[in-house]
Amino acid sequence: MKWTMSQLQKYRNKDFSVDEIIRVDEIKEVDPSIREVSPMHIKGRVDISATKVTFHIRIEGYLILPCSRTLVDVKYPVNVETTETFLLDTPEYETEEEMHQVQGDVIDLMPVIREILLLEVPMQVYCEDVQSKDGAPQSGKDWEVIHGEEKQQKVDPRLAGLAKFFEQDDSSEK
Repeated sequence: MKWTMSQLQKYRNKDFSVDEIIRVDEIKEVDPSIREVSPMHIKGRVDISATKVTFHIRIEGYLILPCSRTLVDVKYPVNVETTETFLLDTPEYETEEEMHQVQGDVIDLMPVIREILLLEVPMQVYCEDVQSKDGAPQSGKDWEVIHGEEKQQKVDPRLAGLAKFFEQDDSSEK
């Protein structure tokens, strides 16, 4: 995902598309919670002018992350659309748009893709199969994990007598 300026200038004011599959395994070293990275499919187009190069790309693939509850592997899909602009000259004016300055004579899109993927990692991810045998235990001595539906249906045993008191009080009013 590197291009020299002379390679890109050949496509100025013409259609230039990107369709590659790349490996970005090095993001596992930056974020140790990422267990595996699939090959990422980069697809899009590039607009080239005399002052800037703009990439309109979609990044598709998946990350394997630990479930926040059970620590089993969770396949987290990545599907990101982004627009990245590289300035060929120093800007003459300030802009709100984030732009990258070209270092030397080469535009390297890999650091930008790595940064985008790292920003896509959620703080918590949960697996669908809660009863998984591979993960952390769901109960132990004097404790258990309570899920949303179970929480509403269960009555705290310490308050069970109080619930009976209100049932008796309702029947006496009728």
